[in-house]
Amino acid sequence: MDEITKNLLNDLIKNRIIDENSANKISQKLETTKSTLGDILVQNGFFSKEDLLILVIEFYKKGSIKLEEVNAYFAISVEEFLQAIAKSLKLEYMDLDSFDIDYRMASKLPLSQLKKFNALPVREDEINVYIALKDPMDMNVQESVQRIFPRKLVKIVVAEPSQIDKYMNKIELGESIKGLISEIRKELTSSAAENPQESSGILKLIEIILKTSILARGSDIHIEPTENNCIVRSRIDGMLTETFIFDKDIYPPLASRLKLLSNMDIAEKRKPQDGRFSATILAKEYDFRISTLPILNGESIVIRILDKSKVMIKLEELGMHEKNFNKFQKAMHAPYGIIFVTGPTGSGKTTTLYAALNAIKSVQRKIITVEDPVEYQLNLTQQTQVNEKAGLTFAAALRSILRQDPDIIMIGEVRDQETLRIAIQAALTGHLVFSTLHTNDAVSAVTRVMDMGIEPYLLSGSLVAIEAQRLVRKLCPHCKTKTVLPASTLESIARSLPENYQFYKNVGCEKCSQTGYLGREMLSEILPISEKISSMIAQESSKKEILDQAMAEGFVDMFTDGVIRAANGITTLDEVIRVAKS
Repeated sequence: MDEITKNLLNDLIKNRIIDENSANKISQKLETTKSTLGDILVQNGFFSKEDLLILVIEFYKKGSIKLEEVNAYFAISVEEFLQAIAKSLKLEYMDLDSFDIDYRMASKLPLSQLKKFNALPVREDEINVYIALKDPMDMNVQESVQRIFPRKLVKIVVAEPSQIDKYMNKIELGESIKGLISEIRKELTSSAAENPQESSGILKLIEIILKTSILARGSDIHIEPTENNCIVRSRIDGMLTETFIFDKDIYPPLASRLKLLSNMDIAEKRKPQDGRFSATILAKEYDFRISTLPILNGESIVIRILDKSKVMIKLEELGMHEKNFNKFQKAMHAPYGIIFVTGPTGSGKTTTLYAALNAIKSVQRKIITVEDPVEYQLNLTQQTQVNEKAGLTFAAALRSILRQDPDIIMIGEVRDQETLRIAIQAALTGHLVFSTLHTNDAVSAVTRVMDMGIEPYLLSGSLVAIEAQRLVRKLCPHCKTKTVLPASTLESIARSLPENYQFYKNVGCEKCSQTGYLGREMLSEILPISEKISSMIAQESSKKEILDQAMAEGFVDMFTDGVIRAANGITTLDEVIRVAKS
C-alpha cells in the first residue's frame, strides 16, 4: 500500500468516517483486488457515489490529493471531478477544446503576467471577462487577475489544467511572431504589395510555419482562410492541431508566395492546382507537395511534408503483434499469389508495403512497383510513377510491367476492375503481387474484390493473405498516468484482456505539445488463406462464415490487438475504440 492511500485512510479514521478494523479490511482488499480505494468505499456502503465525490473535493481542497491522482485512487474522471468542483464553488465549467477562444483578448495583455497567474482569458462581454484558472480556489490569484482588468468584472471559469497549458502555448507561439507580422504589414503597404515575391517577411513566416510543423512531427500543414482569420493547422500523429492564427490580411500574400515557390499560377484562384517545392529546414532537405482548392473564403492550401532522409522502417519495427508478424512473413515468402494490405487513407499501408519489399529484395529477384506518386526510393527495385496525362494508368503500367519479366510486383492502389483483373492474372501466372485496397477489415477485402466483378474461383486460387491495419497514437512516456476503467468497460472487453494489465491515460506535457501522445503504432489483423478458407471463397460463403472459420484457425482481430496494447500501457482504450471499433 502506497503512502497516499495510507494518508487517505488515516484521514478517514481521524474524521471518524471509518474505524481501524474497517481500514484494515480495505487495505487487504486493495492488495488482493484491482479495485481502487473509491470502488471499495462505495461497494462496502461507506459512501454513495455522490457523497464520495464530495469527500474527494474535500481531500483536494486540503491538498491530500492532487488532481492527476483523483482517477487512480477514486475512479473519477478529471472532467467529472472538475465539473463537481465548479458546482461546489458556483462557477462555470468549460471544455476549452469545444469552445472558440478569443485570442485577441490575450494578445492585448502582458504574457508574463498571464503565465505567472496561470490565467487564460477565454471571452468577454459588455460587463464581464471570463478567465480560466489552473487553480480556481486561489483567492490571491483571483484578486491579482481582477487588477489586470480594472474596468470589467472577472468571472472565473473551471477548466482542465492540461487544456489551459495547451492554449497558453499557442498564445506564446503567436506572441513570438508578433514582430514578424507587423514587418509583413509594413511591406504590404510599401512597394512589395505589387510583388509578393519581394516580401522577405512572408518568406520568414513560411519558414517558421514549416519549421514549427516539422519540429512537432507533423505530416501535413493546412492553411485555411476563414471570415476573420487565417488558420494554420498541422496533422500530428494523424490528428489536426491548430498551430497559428493570423489576421485575414496575412493570408493573400502568404498564399501567393507559396504558389510562386511551387510554380503554380498565382492569378488562378478558381480551380484546384498542384505543385511541389524543396527546402532545407533545420539542416535537412525536405520535399513539400502542395495542393490548393477554391473554398468560400479563398483557397484551402495543404502542404504534405516528405522527409528525403527518412530511413526505411524494417518490417519487425512496424510493431505487429507477434502472431501476425509470423503469419505475414510466411505469406511474403510464398512463390506466387496476391497479398492485399488494407485500411483507410493514412493508415500506413504504403509504409508496410515498402518494409515488406525491403525485407525480400535481393539480386536474384526482379521487383517492379507502380505507384502514384513514388514517395521513397528503394534499392534493387524498379519504381514506375503513374502519369494519367501521358496515358500511363495503373492498368497500362501493369500490362507493360508483365513484359519486363518481374518476380515481384507492387501495385500502389487497386482503383478499378481492370487493374484488379490484371493483378490477379499475374498472381495466377507465377508472380508474387502486393497491393493495397480500401476496406475496413481483412475479411471485408474478400467481398470487396468479388463486388468489383472478380470471379470467386479466380480469387480463391490467387489469394495468399490479407493484412488490415490502423494507426493508433502512442501514449507519451513522459506524462502518461495510471488510470482505472469503470467495471462496465472492463466487462465489455474481458475476452480480449491479458492476465496482467494496467491502463494509462493521456495527460499532456511540453514534450508532446500537451496532447498526451507521442508517435504512432500499428494495430493489425492478418488473414492467411488456408485451404479451407480458399474453398469457402470459391463457394461464395458469407463474410460471417469466413470470419468464424478464421477465428477457429487462430485469427487475432484488430480490436483485440488494440486492447492488448492499451492493457500494456502503450496507448489508451479511447484511441483503440476511435480507430478500431469492433
